[in-house]
Amino acid sequence: MSRRRRPLVPQAQHGLDRLKAQAARVNEPEQAKYEVAEELNIPLTNGYNGHLTAHDAGRIGGQLGGSMVKELVRMAMERMKSRP
Repeated sequence: MSRRRRPLVPQAQHGLDRLKAQAARVNEPEQAKYEVAEELNIPLTNGYNGHLTAHDAGRIGGQLGGSMVKELVRMAMERMKSRP
């Protein structure tokens, strides 16, 4: 089964990038994966990373995705608390 590598709504890309950076606590969205890889002691480099195992690559993506979901849940809970 093929995977979509782009958002369903193209206009949402900028917001998703900001959320990724916020979840990883970095300024640049592209830097997020390198920050997570460093935390997990995975040797991710700029450019070709064919030496990485699928397991290690999945750990990076899973950490980022999980952080993004946690951040979305936190934001939704704050909004629900502020409603009358």
